[in-house]
Amino acid sequence: MTLVIAHRGASRAEPENTVAAFRRAGALGADGVELDVRRTRDDRLVVHHDPVLADGRVIRETASADLPPGLPELPAALDACDGMFVNVEIKNEETEPDYDPSDWVARRVAVELQRRGDPTRWLVSSFRIETVDTFRRLLPSLRTAWLVYGPTPEVIERAAASDHVAVHPCVELVTESSVRAAHAVGLAVNTWTCDDPVRMRELLAWGVDGICTNVPDVAVEVRAERSV
Repeated sequence: MTLVIAHRGASRAEPENTVAAFRRAGALGADGVELDVRRTRDDRLVVHHDPVLADGRVIRETASADLPPGLPELPAALDACDGMFVNVEIKNEETEPDYDPSDWVARRVAVELQRRGDPTRWLVSSFRIETVDTFRRLLPSLRTAWLVYGPTPEVIERAAASDHVAVHPCVELVTESSVRAAHAVGLAVNTWTCDDPVRMRELLAWGVDGICTNVPDVAVEVRAERSV
């Protein structure tokens, strides 16, 4: 069955990457939640997509106590996802102001997820392949995935060779043949970000393993059509 993954929570219904968005995702029937993790000045893990806040402050240069209300720390976000699996995306891109080649965030995320147990609930991804490789070495019992734009043959080969369980391609670039190629080497395909019911139906027909969406209720309804 194709899984419905709420992109930053139910982010069409609630502010993205908030406790309210994660709880709403569960209420709307999502199987899982995708969220983004960054590091504050005082070394707290917080959930926010961009490296800067709306007022222009860099999160890495801001103490957790000075963050806007409603911006959750990772433990609170994970608590709000009770009953669902969680795709933790570690933000660590070289072009962004919080880039860290030592992968400190990956190491701290590993500690937090290991502390919580239940390894089947967690899936860790990043655009930076070195980051997910690092996480895989730190905690091989947890699933890891490479977040990419196009699922090229080289990407699929690299992900499989590194023992990751999935590739996460952009929905505009995923094709039926790339889904087949990934499946042939044992990789799941979880695509982002699809809010169009017509495209969802196509992805379901191709057998994608997960659809990351801002409207999980729509995806749940479209998936249910196939079982009628």
